[in-house]
Amino acid sequence: MFFKNDSDRGKSAPERGVAPLLPLRDIIVFPYMVSQLFVGRERSIAALDEAMNRGKEIFLAAQRNAKTNDPTAEDIFAVGSVGVIMQLLRLPDGTVKVLIEGKRRAKIKKFVPSDAFFLVEYEEIPEKAASSVEVEALMRSVQSTFEVYVKLNKKIQPEVLMAVQAIDDASRLADAIVANLPTIKLADRQSLLETDDPKQRLERLIELMQAEIEILQVEKKIRSRVKKQMEKTQKEYYLNEQMQAIQKELGGGERDEFKNEIQEIEEALKTKRMSKEATAKVKKELKKLKMMHPTSAEATVVRNYIDWILDLPWYEKSEERFDLGEAEKILDEDHYGLRKIKERILEYLAVQALTKKLKGPVLCFVGPPGVGKTSLAKSIARATNRKFVRLSLGGVRDEAEIRGHRRTYIGALPGKLIQSLKKAGTNNPVFLLDEVDKMSTDFRGDPAAALLEVLDPEQNHAFNDHYLDLDYDLSDVMFITTANTLGGIPVPLQDRMEIIQLSGYTEFEKLNISLKYLVPRQRKECGLEDVNMNFNEGAVRTIIHHYTKESGVRSLEREIASVCRKVARKVVNEGKDKPIEITAKSIPKFLGVPKYRLGKRAEKDEVGLVNGLAVTSVGGDLLPAEAVVLPGKGKLVVTGLIEKGMEESAQAAMSYVRSHLERLGLSSDAYQKVDVHVHFPDFVRKDGPSAGVTMVTAVCSALMKVSVRQDLAMTGEVTLRGRVLAIGGLKEKLLAAHRSGISTVVLPKENRKDLRDVPRRVLRALRLVLVDHVDDVLREALIVKDPEATFGPPHARLEYRDGELVTPNGSPAPSLPSLPPDSPAEQPGA
Repeated sequence: MFFKNDSDRGKSAPERGVAPLLPLRDIIVFPYMVSQLFVGRERSIAALDEAMNRGKEIFLAAQRNAKTNDPTAEDIFAVGSVGVIMQLLRLPDGTVKVLIEGKRRAKIKKFVPSDAFFLVEYEEIPEKAASSVEVEALMRSVQSTFEVYVKLNKKIQPEVLMAVQAIDDASRLADAIVANLPTIKLADRQSLLETDDPKQRLERLIELMQAEIEILQVEKKIRSRVKKQMEKTQKEYYLNEQMQAIQKELGGGERDEFKNEIQEIEEALKTKRMSKEATAKVKKELKKLKMMHPTSAEATVVRNYIDWILDLPWYEKSEERFDLGEAEKILDEDHYGLRKIKERILEYLAVQALTKKLKGPVLCFVGPPGVGKTSLAKSIARATNRKFVRLSLGGVRDEAEIRGHRRTYIGALPGKLIQSLKKAGTNNPVFLLDEVDKMSTDFRGDPAAALLEVLDPEQNHAFNDHYLDLDYDLSDVMFITTANTLGGIPVPLQDRMEIIQLSGYTEFEKLNISLKYLVPRQRKECGLEDVNMNFNEGAVRTIIHHYTKESGVRSLEREIASVCRKVARKVVNEGKDKPIEITAKSIPKFLGVPKYRLGKRAEKDEVGLVNGLAVTSVGGDLLPAEAVVLPGKGKLVVTGLIEKGMEESAQAAMSYVRSHLERLGLSSDAYQKVDVHVHFPDFVRKDGPSAGVTMVTAVCSALMKVSVRQDLAMTGEVTLRGRVLAIGGLKEKLLAAHRSGISTVVLPKENRKDLRDVPRRVLRALRLVLVDHVDDVLREALIVKDPEATFGPPHARLEYRDGELVTPNGSPAPSLPSLPPDSPAEQPGA
């Protein structure tokens, strides 16, 4: 748009007239304003054609609503301007380009009826005179304000400012300036057009320009601040843009992944059910993430943190099974024996079925390797219809493995507990903490101490992982821990768990487990299901006795697998038609020379050689003790890879013998001329106190030069006064005695209560002598002519023969302990 000097200004114009009307959209043509318009509506083009025929004069008025395509008289402002068509050009698309100059203000008096176009009768609005000092001051103020506006708004050309500065007429100045204010609203423009007093127009114009100047100044400040911020990241921004452009050229361009990720997080947040604290934390972190650059390191950390929170199973649970019959069936299918553990699991399910809410119990299975601790936890998960999660703690030394690292560390992650729960997808799994006794401590903290909160039912409902820094409820998790020995578990941690001891399997249990579970499984794994192969009971017994030495069945299964592999090779070479019989005699052909000898007791009675009983990591075993007397000065030497407790037990045994030398038929100074050497030949570590009576018997035999019965074994700790104290692991020790061909076992009377855990077949095969004084041990073990003359009258001992309790003279006695079954016929579900 531009302006044109009108040489006709000042001439008198007609006060009334009739002219075609051109409705304008979003534009107002002021007097002396030249405007270029594009006209496309048929009525408007017809109005232009009529104006060309009437001397090029046309009435210009704006529509009230620019979106109205077919306006009526009510849709057009009454005040407009009378203009003259300067140039008209018809374009190929049917539209008309027209150049119009506004001449003077006018008001529509009425619409003259016309069908093809609008025809109006108008009346000119006369200009009021304005020539006072106040008007002059207003004009200068308007011109200076417009100059400030032009400097802020770079869209206005400097020539416009020069033209405005040269105008000396108040009315024309106001019209010229308002025509060059592109941001003024249509309603304000129309108001200025309808104002006939130049002074009022100038005052209103100053108000509008001041408001626009304030807006432009604020925009300038914002642009300046944004520019400073952009300068810091400009290099990175341009490099990223260039990289994206290169990827697009190479065909690898993708959508804005960052925005998509944020959108996915927002959608997940709407549907994910979490704690209030977690939801608030995700919203806060998401707000921070939106303000970050997608490729910044901090954005990656925040995204990973949000993903961890959203992926955790806050309230997702698996539906538990409370059918005790089905659970008992599953437990019996998977494991033979283990009566106490199965009863404990069924008790837990029964209580939960009644209460529908029970804090997850913490069971700790303690037993030697290979007895089924880990597989039992899997069976519990199957019986309760829970997910199963296993976390091995063997060798863990860092407390952060349990509780996670702080987010401030590079590569920080949650602890193994939270990671395992995410993998499980539910917050009520059976969670096995395997080898809890194998954890260690170093400068990075004590992982066992970190487990105290995890395994405490009173605290673990608000477990706080260092990475998440949120309270997570672990109370529905059923924690199960396993250990080989209790010695490696700190006492505070033991206090939070229910300890369940798993003893080693008896020979009968191993036999049944092999025939019912191990042999069929190895046949299936080796592809021998369709082969006519008979793995008889004798072959299994041979493997148990001569090729394995363990409490569990892990090595037993390996040996059975070795036999099956060799059979598979034979089948491939010779075919499936020939039946294969695996017997005790054929086992050496498959497995080679036997590794172990079943019975290790001496064949004949010897002086100073005593069969003790011990419990090792692989179960019960014979503990031979040898004693010899050497010339010396009364010194006691104990060897055989023993711990300090065994040395002290040996000192106590020696002191008892020295205090009873005369009763044993020796002189009181007999020990002063000799040294006594006690040795335990087997090269295994011995740390228990249960070899006291064994050492007393060995030393007495050596000093008295009296043989010891080799079909007898003994266990028990002795005091300085000769009392025999209770010991542990009685079941394993009696099993070892039975396996080694021992016929008589001497044990403490206080251990009578533990006989109920020993299988019936073992008790029936052994003669058990329960004593409370060491004299009764010596009477049974040493072969002397007159035991009563040497050791005095018998004490109040008890004796079992054929599984029944008898008095010392052999007559039956009451109070028989209830004994557990051990054969498949007596064991339900075996």
